[in-house]
Amino acid sequence: MMGPLPSGACGVRILGTGSAVPDRRLTNDDFARMMDTSDEWITQRTGIKERRVLDLRTEGCSTLAQRALERAIENSGIKAEEIDLVIVGTVTMEMTCPSVACRIAAGVGAKNAAAFDLVAACSGFVYSLNMAEGMVRAGRIRTAAVIGAEAMSSILDYTDRSVSILFGDAAGCAIIRADDDPTKGCIYQHMGADGSGLHALYIPRNERDVPAEDADNPVRLGYLRMNGKEVFRFAVGKFKEVMEDAFAKTGLTPDDVSQVICHQSNVRIIDAAREKLNIDPSKIYVNIDRYGNSSAGSVPLCLDELWRAGKITKGKPFMMVAFGGGLTWASSVWST
Repeated sequence: MMGPLPSGACGVRILGTGSAVPDRRLTNDDFARMMDTSDEWITQRTGIKERRVLDLRTEGCSTLAQRALERAIENSGIKAEEIDLVIVGTVTMEMTCPSVACRIAAGVGAKNAAAFDLVAACSGFVYSLNMAEGMVRAGRIRTAAVIGAEAMSSILDYTDRSVSILFGDAAGCAIIRADDDPTKGCIYQHMGADGSGLHALYIPRNERDVPAEDADNPVRLGYLRMNGKEVFRFAVGKFKEVMEDAFAKTGLTPDDVSQVICHQSNVRIIDAAREKLNIDPSKIYVNIDRYGNSSAGSVPLCLDELWRAGKITKGKPFMMVAFGGGLTWASSVWST
């Protein structure tokens, strides 16, 4: 949680946003032709109707990340040279070295920016935004580009329906800058992790990383594995806990915020958390039906769609909440 503002601290303003998704749609009917499933089965359990997937022969995570960054730069009305820091939250980088952030900073001409990737699974964008906001507020940097981007199709075993039906590829970006008003920016944040639950959602590369109780998992090595029931229980409880804490610590109520932007994991998880906190459905944005779960790409994709639709209103705070593999979770409440 963020404590009192440092003496002389500046505020932080969102200048603009951008997002990118692949053109190719992978529908539930497409899955029904690939494996034993149906549109009705997938929709009832997840709320997903289709998801977007890259052509991995010619594209990857950095492709989407750069497009989202380019669109955010255009939306912000700045030059790439003004960016001091680029952070990319992702688990699907093409290479660990160089980072996606370094590649796309060079790609857009952000020649004055430090750049690195951050791994926190589906919480990656919110983790990254919290870190960048703190650096801007402390006066270490002036302008930061924060991206959540995933090529989930690169880590999915499409012979297994339990995981592959859930995920899609997407990226989103927010550009933030120092502001003279110290009340602007993140007024509350929380980040947490519990590594004891790591095997509920993980990507084992070697046999030694697979626990004995998961040895018979049909998903191949190198691809995402998930214990759906365990993740569902964790997510519903953690969503409620994190949002309750954010409201309590800020003194806000659900009526006070313009939007609660939730990680798009499963519509049943989102609905369960919303009902427990009695939040107006119009304040919980849902696009999982069109894009599936895009991990670190989901929150910034929602943010960009809401930003461009005018749903992030000046003078009214909004909240972002995410959870993911690790297990990790994060929240960020912003005053606009």
